[in-house]
Amino acid sequence: QVQLVESGGGLVQAGGSLRLSCAASGRTFFNCAMGWFRQAPGKEREFVAAISWNGGSTYYLDSVKGRFTISRDNAKNTVYLQMNSLKPEDTAIYHCAAAYASGGFVYYTKSYEYQYWGQGTHVTVSS
Repeated sequence: QVQLVESGGGLVQAGGSLRLSCAASGRTFFNCAMGWFRQAPGKEREFVAAISWNGGSTYYLDSVKGRFTISRDNAKNTVYLQMNSLKPEDTAIYHCAAAYASGGFVYYTKSYEYQYWGQGTHVTVSS
């Protein structure tokens, strides 16, 4: 079992930055690939970023490449999403998710591939 708790969301002006954190509990966090997803009002949940359990592989939604960075600290059981140059269209509830991975460099981009989810943290970007 893995429990996930997100933090770091808030209200920020366009062009600003936020760093989201996802704290995980459970003994097998280091075996998990991690991902961030978001859901804007009236829209379906979409993939944002993913990282393998060893941190060696990452993948991003095209619209956030160059602006967002996913990272993890396995010693702290925490995954981060650094978000820079935020835009109003980044406004959403951001969820982190964990998936047992078949290898150290494996990551996942589909929500059904993840077994555990956090409750989410709100990010609002004003224009």
